Amino acid sequence: MLGPVILAASRSDKMRRFVSAAPGTKQVVDRFIAGETVEQVVPIVEDAADKGLEVTLDVVGEDITTPAQAEAARDAYLELVERLKDLGLGTRAEMSVKLSMFGQALEGGHELALANVRPVVEAAAAIGTTVTLDAEDHTTLDSMFAIHEELRKDFPETGCVIQSYLFRTEDDARRLAAAGSRVRIVKGAYKEPASVAYQDKAEIDKAYVRITRILMEGEGYPMIGSHDPRLIAIAQELGRQAGRKLDEYEFQMLYGIRSDEHVRLAAEGHRMRVYTAYGTDWYGYFMRRLAEKPANLLFFGRSILTKG
Repeated sequence: MLGPVILAASRSDKMRRFVSAAPGTKQVVDRFIAGETVEQVVPIVEDAADKGLEVTLDVVGEDITTPAQAEAARDAYLELVERLKDLGLGTRAEMSVKLSMFGQALEGGHELALANVRPVVEAAAAIGTTVTLDAEDHTTLDSMFAIHEELRKDFPETGCVIQSYLFRTEDDARRLAAAGSRVRIVKGAYKEPASVAYQDKAEIDKAYVRITRILMEGEGYPMIGSHDPRLIAIAQELGRQAGRKLDEYEFQMLYGIRSDEHVRLAAEGHRMRVYTAYGTDWYGYFMRRLAEKPANLLFFGRSILTKG
């Protein structure tokens, strides 16, 4: 299995230096990362809006080791909110945040992350948009869900992410599938032990379907994060069975992957949101994209060979 090996490499400084220096890296990174600055990502938001698409924007970067870095991450999102406000794009673009960027892993990290993310959620609400809390490895989830619950007291549309490969997720989905909630379901992209997560792809997919059914039959707003045509078709059928209209749930896919499918689903009347990452600290995000799909790794390898 290549996935666990790549995920281990995502934590290696030596591998980070090697990948960053490889001649073909930029070509592949540009496929998944929309740019390094707010100014570079704005045209992508505008283009998506012109195509009937929505976006969720992620300022990449997870290796936070000081409170000052966590505050810088907060400020990067606040800068993004201001730019979206100036352009009148707030209703077309929400934001996704990883609480690790806001200091969650530091001493007193739960309170620090909550204090840093709250002004971002407040600023987003002021321009008519929302924030979704991304799921990270299983050791962080109790804190993430507690912060999510706290934020929803004042900002009820704050979303969160659940991962089908974790055993706990069906129970989490039942709890979260309540009126007013926004929940993104993904398979999961972190290396997790067999004690807490399914290891077999077929089992992960079966869990994904069970959890999607729970969300569709609940009272919240499901966000289906998948590029798998079979799971997308199943989600559409589950939505139909649950009596949901096409604007009562949405699909989400990554920037740079299956772009034609983004447009096709939007043309059918579905809400289609493109997860769009940008920033300079791209390495961890990039490696997880390689781990999720072996074809991405092959594409990267060919690029290195042809550019070297």
